[in-house]
Amino acid sequence: MAEDTQKEQKNNSSFIDKGIDLIKWVDSPFKLLEVILLATLAFTGYFAWDSRQVILQAITSQEHMPQLKSQDELIPIVQSLMKDTEALVVVVHKANLVINSRTTILAVSSAGREKQLEGTVTSLFNASPERNKAMVAMLNGEVSCDKLTSNSKTSEWELKQGVEYICRGSIPPDIGQFAGYISIGFKDKVVDEYALKTRVNLAASEMAK
Repeated sequence: MAEDTQKEQKNNSSFIDKGIDLIKWVDSPFKLLEVILLATLAFTGYFAWDSRQVILQAITSQEHMPQLKSQDELIPIVQSLMKDTEALVVVVHKANLVINSRTTILAVSSAGREKQLEGTVTSLFNASPERNKAMVAMLNGEVSCDKLTSNSKTSEWELKQGVEYICRGSIPPDIGQFAGYISIGFKDKVVDEYALKTRVNLAASEMAK
């Protein structure tokens, strides 16, 4: 027991020494940026490995995925969803798991469409734990709800609209079927989350063709 404790203390001491050496090495903004970039890549890689089965299954079935309806067909579905849920915003993204990208197809608030966001391309998985957690949940056919954090141009816009709580649902809402997803934002956490998720899934089913 004493020997194990000594080994653990030695390992901890070595880890601390390495941390101190790293701090000493970071003596310029460029080196600091390099460390942050490497840490981000390491985290993203670990998350992808930990969730590899879900992600790989979805990628291999990408060719047989349903498609999203046209923008004109999506608009009345989004408007109906906003009215029924009293959401502040609804955003629809088209997904491509093979190249880890999403394209914003439609962004709507109470003031109308935000056309500057439409056509924006960003990554599906990134360094944000909240985004990655929601992605895996949607691949499993779940609607993911959580506090909104700013990690993209779209989420920055949502925050400006007063959104603090967000729910995301796969289009269509079936396990392994992921043509895109809905992002629906609210000022506060929704009281009846079960009813909301049911309504989101209904809209998601309508959005796929």
